[in-house]
Amino acid sequence: MAYNRNQVLDTHKDYQETINNWEYYIRSYNGGYDYMIGQYLNRYNLELDNEFNQRLANTPCDNHCKNIIQIYSSFLFRVRPSRDFGSMQDEPSLESFLKDADLEGNNLNAVIKQAQNYSSIYGHCFMILDKPSVTTNTRAEELDQEIRPYVSIVTPENVLDWNFKRELNGKYTLDYLKIREEVDKDGGTYMRMWYLDRVDTVYLKDDRSEPTLIDTVDNMIGKIPAVILYNSKSHKRGIGQSDLTDIADLQKAIYNEYSEMEQLIRLTNHPSLVKTPSVNASAGAGAVIEMPDELEPNLKPYLLQPSGQNLTAIMDSINNKVDSINRIAHTGAVRTQKTGITSGVALQTEFELLNARLSEKADNLQIAEEQLFRLYALFQNSTFDGEINYPDSFNIRDYAADLVYYQQAKALNIGSATFSKEVDKEIARAVVDDDNKLNEIFEEIDQQSEVGQFTQDEPAQEDQEVEQETI
Repeated sequence: MAYNRNQVLDTHKDYQETINNWEYYIRSYNGGYDYMIGQYLNRYNLELDNEFNQRLANTPCDNHCKNIIQIYSSFLFRVRPSRDFGSMQDEPSLESFLKDADLEGNNLNAVIKQAQNYSSIYGHCFMILDKPSVTTNTRAEELDQEIRPYVSIVTPENVLDWNFKRELNGKYTLDYLKIREEVDKDGGTYMRMWYLDRVDTVYLKDDRSEPTLIDTVDNMIGKIPAVILYNSKSHKRGIGQSDLTDIADLQKAIYNEYSEMEQLIRLTNHPSLVKTPSVNASAGAGAVIEMPDELEPNLKPYLLQPSGQNLTAIMDSINNKVDSINRIAHTGAVRTQKTGITSGVALQTEFELLNARLSEKADNLQIAEEQLFRLYALFQNSTFDGEINYPDSFNIRDYAADLVYYQQAKALNIGSATFSKEVDKEIARAVVDDDNKLNEIFEEIDQQSEVGQFTQDEPAQEDQEVEQETI
């Protein structure tokens, strides 16, 4: 099939409507240089180019977007998911896939974690499963050459077009997908088009050239081998909702207020010299201003120094916006050390809201990963009838407060070995993050309790009988 330039360059209408948001979100997440060249700094009226560029270079980005997503990720992947592969357990290539899922040395857990981070940023991302089209004589030869499916993560700005069709059972599935795969050193672009019956690779030298079909192969599974990992579904099919939808705007506002604060500090410490053009005067740290004796008083140079009183107002405004970010993300109890901001009940409510958000993400991860293994099974002429389970509760608590509480409970000396054992376990849970080590500690606590509680609390039965005989 021959392609024209319009066919290759055309994008989905939702792509056109959302691409600017995606660029904004990824720059907000990256911060640093990406944020600077995004020019999210508001320009002053009559500000010269060199003045703006200097202010741009001197304004730091307090990256809340990255911090929020890293917090989500740390909770989501604190405990690894359990995987039951069912009939596919004995698939010879499976172990290799789990150890090196992307053929770049990253295991499946690392790839899934990366996909989740992108999903949080953009709202969704694609995981494309593919298998090299290499002809082999036997399955053993295929295994020997490590010819097996592998997964690639494709972020939304590189998924140019797609189409869903509705099956007879009411389910929507992809029947077309176009991605921008690679840009070469000359600026040419490689694109791949997936259809139900074939996969085409097209090369476009530039926007003015006609595309070249460089490869076409059969679609060996008859499906589009793509899984959409949603962060949170939106009203548009194939488009997810980013965690940064509102947070990015607040971060940008904080960024501009930091610039205002930096400007105010600079002007307060280094006041501006006001003078007439005819007066030869300059100002700087330790500078001496000289002027003619006959100069009229109203023409004498002076230093213009703004008050630093506005710094407090700016800091208050920044802190309010940070509180808003924490409220939106439900991370106030995790990100702040201020002890008086909320009551115990309010803290617990925030923990529950955060847990609910994480649980939704875990559900989406579970769905996506099961879809991934179904595709894998199709490539290998196998069947996936197992299940993937991510945690549905993330035990988010104020461990510092819990530790004080349990230590106080321990000091009550209630006299119950069971009570003491459970308190010890909660103390261990507040201190130790590693689940494997926690299980070892729990076993030790149980063993110590079984061995020691009887002899410590009361004399053995035999000793009691001896006492009675003596009497």
